[in-house]
Parts: sequence; C-alpha cells; structure tokens
Amino acid sequence: MKNKLNTHRKLVIAVAVAVLLIALLAWRALTAEDSGTATQSSVSALTVNVVTAETQSWPQQLQASGALTAWQEIIVSPETGGLRIAQLLVDVGDSVRRGQLMAELADDTVRAELRKQEALAAQAGASLAQASTNRQRAQAVDVAGALAPQKMDEYLTNEATALASVASAKADVESARLKLAHTRIVAADDGVVSSKSAILGNVVNTGAELFRLVRQGRVEWRAELDSRQLAGVRAGQIVRLALPGGSNVAGKVRLVSPTLSTTTGRGIAYVSVASGEGAQPGLFASGTIELEAKPALTLPQSAVVLRDGRTYVYVVDSVNQVASRLVTTARRHGDRIEILSGLDGTARVVASGGAFLSEGAPVTVASVPTTAAQKVGAK
Repeated sequence: MKNKLNTHRKLVIAVAVAVLLIALLAWRALTAEDSGTATQSSVSALTVNVVTAETQSWPQQLQASGALTAWQEIIVSPETGGLRIAQLLVDVGDSVRRGQLMAELADDTVRAELRKQEALAAQAGASLAQASTNRQRAQAVDVAGALAPQKMDEYLTNEATALASVASAKADVESARLKLAHTRIVAADDGVVSSKSAILGNVVNTGAELFRLVRQGRVEWRAELDSRQLAGVRAGQIVRLALPGGSNVAGKVRLVSPTLSTTTGRGIAYVSVASGEGAQPGLFASGTIELEAKPALTLPQSAVVLRDGRTYVYVVDSVNQVASRLVTTARRHGDRIEILSGLDGTARVVASGGAFLSEGAPVTVASVPTTAAQKVGAK
C-alpha cells in the first residue's frame, strides 16, 4: 500500500513538471512572436536619399503682356502735288535702302515749266547785259558833263532792276529743278514697306501718304506694367517673349516710360526685339522680364509633392521617421524650385519618392546631405 502511494505521488509530480514545461515553452513562443512582430513593424517603408535646401541667387521674373509695334514708322509722301503717279517700284513687304527709288510721278509738265523758267532766266540775263551796257556808255559820256544827273540815275536803276530780275529768274529755275527732283519718291531711311496706299495713275496731293515703312525693320514689344512692377524694370534687362505661333523670341529693355497713363495708371516698358524671328507689328504677346537677382531657398523639384491642391515636402527626423511639411513655392529654375515658407535650411528632406510615404513612416537613409557649412569647412 505504501509503495502505491509513492508511485502515485511521483506520477502527480511528473505531470505537474510537464505542465510547467509546456507553459514555459508556450510563453517563450509568444514572446518570440511578439518580438518578431515588433521587429517586422520596425522595417523601413522606403530607402530614400535626403537633401537640405540650398540658398541660390536667382533672377526675379516679371510676367507682362503687350503689343508688338514698329520701333519707328516712316511716312513716304510726295513733296509736290497735282501730278499723276507714273510708276510704282516697291510693294508691301519689300526691304528698301535709304535713297532707293520707290515711285515716280509724271514729270512732263514739270520739265516744260523748267524749260520756261530757264528761258525767262536767259531773257533776264540779256536785259541785264543791255542795262549794264547802257550804264557804261552813259558813264563814258558823263565824263564831259553831257548828261543830266537824273538820266544817269535812270541808267543805274535799270541795271539794278535787271540784276534783280536775273536773281529772281535763277530762283525760279532752281524751284523748277527741285520740283522735278520731287517727282522721284525715295526712301528716307532703310526699312520694310508695311503698307502701300499709292495707286498707279492717281493724281496725288502734296503730303499724301503713299507708303509706310518700319524703320530699319526694327520691332519692339511694349509691355504694360503698373507702378509697382515698373519700379523694378531697368534698361538692358533681358526679356523672353512667347509669340502666338508658339515660338520664343529674345529681347532687351530699351527704355522705361517716365510717366504713367492718367486713365489706366499703367506705364510702358519698351523692349527691342531681335528681327527676323517671327515678331511682327500688330501681334499681342506675353513675356517675362528678368529683373535683378535675389537669394532663393531652393530644393529639387522632385522633393516637392503635390497633393489635394497643396505642396508638401517630407522631412526625416533623428530616428529616421518622416513627417510632411506644408510649403509655399514660387519660382522654378532648371530642375529646382524656390521654397518661400514652411521649411528651414537645416531640415533633411526626402529628395524623391515622397508620394509613396505616409505620416510617421520609417525610412532608411541612403545618403547624408552635405550642408553649406560642411562645404565651406571642406574648402
């Protein structure tokens, strides 16, 4: 009986030890599972490169619009009237040089008038010769006192009158010759014919417009700006125009209007445009004026994430977790973008792939950015 009790007691102890061992193994397995879960949860969501914002000197850009016009226009008109247009030698779009013949007026009546004036001048010259001869004869006779003083004065007066008639006749000849020269309509300067109102056979009036030229073929863009914008524009600044056809044209500010319009409160920046690049008077174009440079805090454009109409960047903290920052952006230059607010220059920013990250996600940093201070120290 005693042996049976001992055997039963040993069996109970063995069973209890087995239960304890099973419980211990289960606890260890549970601990290992929790540890594995924790380890799995700490695995990074993405391997990223980080950068810091850099301060660069960027030119400010001013957007404007305005019309393209001729730098200067030349009105070609006759200086004599009442004559018929006999010949037209140029048309719209032609390039002309200074002094080039553009049109001719019928000169038959002018040449006839010139011949008449030349004849009158010859007649006046003959009258002068006769008056001079008479005066010389009178003076020769007057030595002996044969002529009365009044008669001598008459000879002298006749000679002076004849001399004045010769001068008048010569002036009439010069006037006729000048009128003949004016029958040739020539270009006052180099340019391109922009319009033609002359009609072959039409009788023209003095000063009537026959042609209109774009002087020297130069075109300029007249950008309309308000007083605040106009204050930053200076002569010599670079301008880039976008023409309606899709082409781009370079230009340079020639001068800035010294006054503002009393009706609109706006002024004009006159921009010289390179010729021969599709810029034509009459077009309306938009453009960008590059103002003086100023510092800009910049990031690569790939670091900026557009979401729900807002721009964000993802910043990596000291334990390599990311947090989104709402930022305000401005100018773009090449592959970089200006950050106006929402970020300081020391924050580590995810260089690309921010669209795949969520708030608080762990990341693995593949590269460490070099700060401006470290760059200076390395030098």
